[in-house]
Amino acid sequence: MKPGHGEILLAEGDIDVRADEEALVEEFRRQLELGMWAAVPVSAPGGRREARMVRDFADVPRDADRVIFFPRAAGGC
Repeated sequence: MKPGHGEILLAEGDIDVRADEEALVEEFRRQLELGMWAAVPVSAPGGRREARMVRDFADVPRDADRVIFFPRAAGGC
């Protein structure tokens, strides 16, 4: 995370520790209930920055070091 770049740490923990996993799942669900979308950064050819959308905590790869939450776009038809 880079200070000053809009990143906020919402939760962290060890997925192999049951209490941590429960806290991570709870925060993941809370963010989705607030209307946020979730994505996991993935490696891309040539060093490009890409992310894969996820809708459920079970879809987050166990080796992911972060999940990015962002608001849905406003407007549209």
